[in-house]
Amino acid sequence: MALKATIFKATLNIADMDRHYYADHQLTLARHPSENDERMMVRLLAFALNASDQLEFTKGLSTDDEPELWQKSLSNEIELWIELGLPDESRLRKACNRSKQVILYTYGGRGVPIWWDKNKAKLARFNNLTCVNLDPEATEQLAGLAQRAMSLQVTTQDGEVTFSNEHGLVALTPERFA
Repeated sequence: MALKATIFKATLNIADMDRHYYADHQLTLARHPSENDERMMVRLLAFALNASDQLEFTKGLSTDDEPELWQKSLSNEIELWIELGLPDESRLRKACNRSKQVILYTYGGRGVPIWWDKNKAKLARFNNLTCVNLDPEATEQLAGLAQRAMSLQVTTQDGEVTFSNEHGLVALTPERFA
């Protein structure tokens, strides 16, 4: 018998002073059986950093031809494609060809610099790709905020992001690869 996804409900109160975006979002996340709390919370972080009324979660891990999140135009063109982790260069190439803008959020610590050294020359040709690294200690702390029903305040100011709830606060500064 196949394992089913675990459903999480999240209320995000977003105050992004860098983008002048202020909104509340009621989100339902299906956590794939192979996904851990850290990865799910990185998905929430990626949503918060790019939040809009059109941004939505996709089928993610269970579908090869969709990103973790995307934003589509009214004519169904992909405006924003968001990936997580350390994907193959071919997956990012495909994303860059299908979307106006692609953002990759890497996380996980020691494997990231190795992946970046291997792929940076190939990825440099994509003008619509932005690669952002997340501090491994911060993403582990972020996983500690995961609950089946979450109410989170997310504040972004001067590049620093804070996630907080009644149990704690996590601050991190996403860093773009050069």
